[in-house]
Amino acid sequence: MRCSRTRAGLTGMMVSVAVLAACDRPIGPRERFLDPALVAQGKEIFRFDTFGDEKFWTDTLRMHEVIQQSVTPAVALSVGLKVDADALPAEVKAALAAGQVDLNSTATTLALLRLNAVLGVKGEVQTLGGRDTLVRVGITCALCHSTVDNSFAPGIGSRQDGWANTTLNPGAIVALSPALTPAQKAVYNSWGPGLYDPRFNFDGLSTPLVLPPAYGLLGVDKETFTAEGPVSYWNAYVAVTQMHGQGNFSDPRLGVEIIQTPDLVTPKLAALREYQLSLRKPPPPPGSFDVAAATRGEALFEGEAGCASCHAGSLLTDVNAGILHAPSETGMDPRYAARTTQKAYRTTPLRGLWQHPPYFHDGSAATLGEVVEHYNRVRALGLTEQQKRDLVEYLKSL
Repeated sequence: MRCSRTRAGLTGMMVSVAVLAACDRPIGPRERFLDPALVAQGKEIFRFDTFGDEKFWTDTLRMHEVIQQSVTPAVALSVGLKVDADALPAEVKAALAAGQVDLNSTATTLALLRLNAVLGVKGEVQTLGGRDTLVRVGITCALCHSTVDNSFAPGIGSRQDGWANTTLNPGAIVALSPALTPAQKAVYNSWGPGLYDPRFNFDGLSTPLVLPPAYGLLGVDKETFTAEGPVSYWNAYVAVTQMHGQGNFSDPRLGVEIIQTPDLVTPKLAALREYQLSLRKPPPPPGSFDVAAATRGEALFEGEAGCASCHAGSLLTDVNAGILHAPSETGMDPRYAARTTQKAYRTTPLRGLWQHPPYFHDGSAATLGEVVEHYNRVRALGLTEQQKRDLVEYLKSL
């Protein structure tokens, strides 16, 4: 099976590791163009396509019941869900600004779902017996990998696609389901904001990962923390095995083979990838770092500190050279790597670091200062306090 790069997207019934690797082959200098039609199509998929996962979120987890009964906008915002202000009519914005909208009413939640204004959540609201009723609900990529600029109010603003939603608490959201056991709920509630375990439903273990940004991916060969596959591999894995969309995913290394008809995922992977590759990393806010210190930090990064030996080239990663690192090399917790096919971690491309703390795959460093302290200790760098500060300022500038 080969990858078709036509606008029809990927062909065939089965999405295998080999096919996805072929589709996301390294992008050479002459290939750094993006198809505007595919980008536009992928934008709609990223924001609004559930891949048919309503069957899981509605029929299995019964989240429509939970939302209908107890998820007010205030509750939704408290667990990191975001509202797209640009999807709200002017009269609704005016009422919100005037404090005339009841944020403690589930009826308001249903109204927002009718407007398709909750990032990453798609709900079908019908009027039954004179009462608005949520009959189906599903999720999209934007749930975890988009946020808002808070331009209207905290948690309400214009979309920022590709930004890691660091305040989203996906475990706490899933734990609201009445279909889960107390033991399952305890695990989900243990993760906290900005963290999610993409293996828990397979092996029952829990070593949650930081939700990564989906911007700045152009040219990066392997996008997972453990380099199991490229962008489309991860999209297919998440869409089928985590979002529980209706599609095909196969990775013999993991012992996973899921075939569903019709396949609502595979035909959309090419466009979804194109949109993600179009998302550029956000520049640091003006005045957010010391330019002189960052310049000194860059020299340290590339020289004495030795960071550039792994964070190499313009992409700041050696993964494109096929290099992975054992947890012991960098002092990382080995537990998640042990649950994967590679048993190692790839060097994370450093992009928009100011936007998505905490750091490392498991969020074990709350600040960039802690990142520098970690490597100063593990790699015995012997950095002075000034050098550590300079490195932090450089990292804030990326």
